[in-house]
Amino acid sequence: MSKNIHIIGSGFSALSASCYLAKSGYNVTVLEKNDTLGGRARQFKKDGFTFDIGPSWYWMPDVFERFFADFDKKPSDYYILDKLNPGYEVYFGKKDSLKISSQLEEIYQLFEKTEKGSAKHLKAFLDSAKANYDTAIKDLVYQPGVSPLELVNTTTIARVSQFFSTIKSQVRKKIKNTKLIKILEFPVLFLGAKPSNTPAFYNFMNYADFGLGTWHPRGGMYSVIEGMISLAESLGVKFETNANVEKIITDDTKNVIALKVNGKEIKSNLVLSGADYHHTETLLNDEVKQYSEKYWDKKTFAPSSLLFYVGFDKKIENVSHHTLFFDSDFDLHAKEIYDNPKWPTDPLFYANFTSITDKTSAPEGKEAGFFLIPLAPGIEDTQALREAYFHKILDRFEELTNQEVKKYVLFSKSFCVNDFKSEYNSYKGNAYGMANTLLQTAFLRPKIKSSKVKNLYFTGQLTVPGPGVPPALISGKLASELIIKNQ
Repeated sequence: MSKNIHIIGSGFSALSASCYLAKSGYNVTVLEKNDTLGGRARQFKKDGFTFDIGPSWYWMPDVFERFFADFDKKPSDYYILDKLNPGYEVYFGKKDSLKISSQLEEIYQLFEKTEKGSAKHLKAFLDSAKANYDTAIKDLVYQPGVSPLELVNTTTIARVSQFFSTIKSQVRKKIKNTKLIKILEFPVLFLGAKPSNTPAFYNFMNYADFGLGTWHPRGGMYSVIEGMISLAESLGVKFETNANVEKIITDDTKNVIALKVNGKEIKSNLVLSGADYHHTETLLNDEVKQYSEKYWDKKTFAPSSLLFYVGFDKKIENVSHHTLFFDSDFDLHAKEIYDNPKWPTDPLFYANFTSITDKTSAPEGKEAGFFLIPLAPGIEDTQALREAYFHKILDRFEELTNQEVKKYVLFSKSFCVNDFKSEYNSYKGNAYGMANTLLQTAFLRPKIKSSKVKNLYFTGQLTVPGPGVPPALISGKLASELIIKNQ
């Protein structure tokens, strides 16, 4: 079989796969539609400020270590990590916040101080979370989602009840303080679903949070992308930017024979798509598409986001590198994302000030601010709505943190539903892929290998194992292994 392969897209999963395939002797060409590599993990630079456009949290450092170790490398060969302390801060009201320490014992103390007796419950919860994390990382997430039997072993059988209860019910069984509940339910938002729809097994995200901590790669998340590109190039991977794949051409035997790129056909008989799964299938003729529009429409997608990248002409006070604003109704905002899609009445939001930790991201005496509001995918997106919500969250930010910031805004750039569609061909403009609900886990997710086209494969957040940067690295490994096995 041919050892030439084209990969569509250059996000984390595509870069991961490119490295594994090149190591195995494939001639790999990565085709990226935009003018820079990294997929959603790109950068925005302006007037001495640098922002990560997409992912901004570095969790599960062991997954990154495992990826680089597969090539006899370490993350430190490519970038420097700093462990954040506090990992993050959560606001619940005016001058009312809790900081999550990088030290587990201090987290226990914080819980006990906030709710008497809660430290004991947290320890039991985290014991379960660590056991689930070990099971997930060792036994589950590195499975290709081909068969339900992948989920069946003595460890998972013993934990089967956790797939049929939810994070919400598990957290609230013992913990009653609303602040602590919000802190414990927050990590599953990375999985793209409500705590009430996320299996309790996924409490392993709480171990990723409290047990492994929150880290920052100097230079931002894009430094990880740069490291992966460097590794890929050392293995012989070729990259082409401004290379928009417009059609995947198949023959009568349902094999890929070519790609149409920027209006020109190039021969290709083995393709891996790291682009949006739904979009990739629109590049095929109808008879070789696996999933109908009705299929996609019924799936639960992770939220989209309204993002602002803001340069401030001052240092921002009373915040941490990662700061969450949970002063509004968590459940109402979730309903306005998943149950009754609309622009949120009183949104929760997240702010990230990398320049607190990383002096390279803003000029001296200034601050780089990244703000995010989770939104329902597919909703109306206008400039007027963006501006209204920018003022809405900055007004709240000023009140909650007890400072003036609006008059110090040097510039702001927004990114929202329409941009996710145009920049990444994202289905309904979602930001994080398909949610990890019970019926969208493992073998129940869209398949890595096309069932209709013999030599077409998929990787990324709409297939296994799911949304998030560490799962994307794993997805690239799984896709490459399946290609190597089948070829």
